[in-house]
Amino acid sequence: MGMLAWVMMGLALWHFTIWLPDRYWGGIVGAFVGALLGAIVFGLIVSGFAIPGRHGTTIATALEAIPGALIGIGLVWMAGVRRERAATGAA
Repeated sequence: MGMLAWVMMGLALWHFTIWLPDRYWGGIVGAFVGALLGAIVFGLIVSGFAIPGRHGTTIATALEAIPGALIGIGLVWMAGVRRERAATGAA
C-alpha cells in the first residue's frame, strides 16, 4: 500500500507539469517517468528500503513522496534543457 501511495502522489504532482515549459527529456512522458521514479526511490529511502504494508500506511507515507517527485521532475527537466542547449549550440 505504501508503494501505491508514493505512485499516486508522484502522479498527482506530475499533472502540474502542464504549467511549465515543455523542455523535459522525453517530453511529458519523460516528466511522468521522472515523477514516478523519484517518488518511489525517495519513498524507499525515507522508509529504510521497506515498503509499508496496509496497516503501516498513513497520510505521512504519501507525503514522503513529494520531495522525490519534485526532484525527479527537476532532473528530467534539467536533462532536457541541457540537450536543447547542446542541439542549438548555445553555451
